[in-house]
Amino acid sequence: MFEFWALPHQLPPEGAWKTWVIMGGRGAGKTRAGAEWIRSMVEGARPSDPGQARRVALVGETQDQVREVMIFGESGIMACSPPDRRPVWEATRKRLVWPNGAVAQVISAHEPESLRGPQFDAAWADELAKWKRAEETWDQLQFALRLGDHPQQVVTTTPKNVAVLKAILNNPSSVVTHAPTDANRAYLAASFLEEVRTRYGGTRAGRQELDGVLIEDAEGALWTTGLLERGRVDRAPVLSRVVVAVDPPVTGHGGSDDCGIVVVGAVTEGPPQDWRAYVLEDATVQGASPDAWARAAIAAMERHGADRLVAEVNQGGDLVQAVIRQVDPLVSFKAVRASKGKAARAEPVAALYEQGRVSHLRGLERLEDQMCRMTARGYEGRGSPDRVDALVWALTALMIDPAQAYRRPQVRLL
Repeated sequence: MFEFWALPHQLPPEGAWKTWVIMGGRGAGKTRAGAEWIRSMVEGARPSDPGQARRVALVGETQDQVREVMIFGESGIMACSPPDRRPVWEATRKRLVWPNGAVAQVISAHEPESLRGPQFDAAWADELAKWKRAEETWDQLQFALRLGDHPQQVVTTTPKNVAVLKAILNNPSSVVTHAPTDANRAYLAASFLEEVRTRYGGTRAGRQELDGVLIEDAEGALWTTGLLERGRVDRAPVLSRVVVAVDPPVTGHGGSDDCGIVVVGAVTEGPPQDWRAYVLEDATVQGASPDAWARAAIAAMERHGADRLVAEVNQGGDLVQAVIRQVDPLVSFKAVRASKGKAARAEPVAALYEQGRVSHLRGLERLEDQMCRMTARGYEGRGSPDRVDALVWALTALMIDPAQAYRRPQVRLL
């Protein structure tokens, strides 16, 4: 029985849900979970006994993908079914027929209109997040899912930042199980896991494709996932300068905002248009006292051989510098004050990214999440964008202010 050895994310949650979303990384066992759920719905106690569902919709991006993955794939319905319960594939009618008379119809997401007319009491939608006509197809499926006392559907997908998936997740009648690729490692090639971890570990793409986390970019964001991934590097070159920037919280206790601490280095040889920056570490600390965050910032300087510590002093004034000096009286320190809003300060920094002049090392996912929620209208995430603020101060100190000074006309003395 599948339920005895299934992984937790492959088992249906309890309760009267309408939609079960299985969101996972590549190879996390989503297809097997979908196939087994369909079997549990259509099969009775004996091969000829009726099950809970009699009319099933199998919806994939194309009919070929439904057939090759959901039905005949290694983890598909046919592979999961014992011989006495295995359905018959009727190719001309594009459907499966079980020994007890239950029928599953193949539906292509490229043809949402084909869902007008049929009616179902169960459905399996595979890789919904990559359907080209996802919203239309999903809407038509909801109208067709109208048989029985409580029709249900399962969605198996690697997450993507698409409106239809976010709407499903926000629906009160939806439940979610989640798993990374690693959860199913016993059934995956070790070389595959090593390769994808090496290539995508510590990136936003890796969080989506391997960890199965929904990565959202706010509409009109100053930074996008694609922009950040294009600038990804594995290591930084020899750097001309390194700074640590700090965005201190207003208070220093467990319920206060994070203290944003970001380390950035730059190669500043030649004219400003040739300068390049590298974001090296997000050393942000949570709920720390002033002494704790000051020590964390000084420690980051020591790890990276930083030339200067830059800290915003709008909230704490001279106290910020005093706290830092208590930890290291000789630290090279620069106080900065915000005269513009967060979004206005961030825009020139975002322009450096668009010019391809800033790269990120791996392991900056939480910083990047905040970046992709910063828009020209302001920050659209939860809490305060402390990590982004620290990044902006660092790149302003390393790239923007020195470039302006470089271009400033020199007064010649006669």
